[in-house]
Amino acid sequence: MLEHKLRRILENHPEILYGFADISYSPYAKMYRSALVFAVPYGKQLTLQTYREPDFDQSIQDARSVLDTVLAEIEALLRAEGAAYWIPPVAQTSEETLLAPFSFKYAAVHAGLGWIGKNDVMITERYGPRVRLSAVLIDSALPCGPVIMESRCPDDCVKCIDACPHKALHNVQWNIRSKRSEIIDYPLCNEKRSQFIAKHGRKNACGLCLAACPYGCEPET
Repeated sequence: MLEHKLRRILENHPEILYGFADISYSPYAKMYRSALVFAVPYGKQLTLQTYREPDFDQSIQDARSVLDTVLAEIEALLRAEGAAYWIPPVAQTSEETLLAPFSFKYAAVHAGLGWIGKNDVMITERYGPRVRLSAVLIDSALPCGPVIMESRCPDDCVKCIDACPHKALHNVQWNIRSKRSEIIDYPLCNEKRSQFIAKHGRKNACGLCLAACPYGCEPET
């Protein structure tokens, strides 16, 4: 059974969180019935006390390396099984809309991996927001959910809000009906991060709102 074979692959990577999501909400549901969603922890679980931009970027690259390995194993299985699948790109495809073709965050919420924090990042109980998400859309009925419907962040927690150097976060609690613009001024965030390109050849990773989150990795005392 495909589900069990997928689980066996991921059981060999116990640090990875994963689940299956019903994507009937998505236009891609016309071609694929489910999504396998997983969250790979960053190489370093940084806090504000240990945060450095180069270290944060390296932790992202470390997670990407693990992700590439797991995706290769999953692809090999799906090809052998003759299953129709698609791996959506991670990055946004338009600097105008600032949207990716398929939202990993929204799929992760539907797979029960976590919720969206006040920093507009998916938060997990185990790692907080310090994870790299990916998804594989599969034309197979898989056991999905349960969907997480609302934030589990404390109402009075503003650590990520205070950590944002550009004041792009609105201190709004997420729920399943929330729009991104209600939580974050993402064009402002993108504009400030893009100023890094001229000097460094890429956008600033800027993980301060992630590092500040108390979930998963408590700040050092």
